[in-house]
Amino acid sequence: MASHSHDHDHGHGETEPVTDRTHDNSWSANLEKPQYADDRSLLEQHAIEAIEQTTDGHHVNLVTHEAHGHPETYLYDTLSDRFGDSGVRWEYVEQCGCGGHVVRAYVG
Repeated sequence: MASHSHDHDHGHGETEPVTDRTHDNSWSANLEKPQYADDRSLLEQHAIEAIEQTTDGHHVNLVTHEAHGHPETYLYDTLSDRFGDSGVRWEYVEQCGCGGHVVRAYVG
């Protein structure tokens, strides 16, 4: 799992984090809320934090907002830049009926 925190704000103010705890199980991070529609960098930041809050041997489903299109066009590069060869890997799962997308990130 990642060894350092992604703690800079990027001007997002007081947005509610996607999680407030470490998950010792597989789980889903809801990145479809209205706060993500106009703020792709917030979605990317919270996706990183969701992965960092997932323990080794588990995965997190990153459910992204439809406003940004397919995550391959923006999120994959962000995850690659952040996690590199750290043992985190991800795959596209499907498009939701509501228009968002699901990317499953495996930790460890």
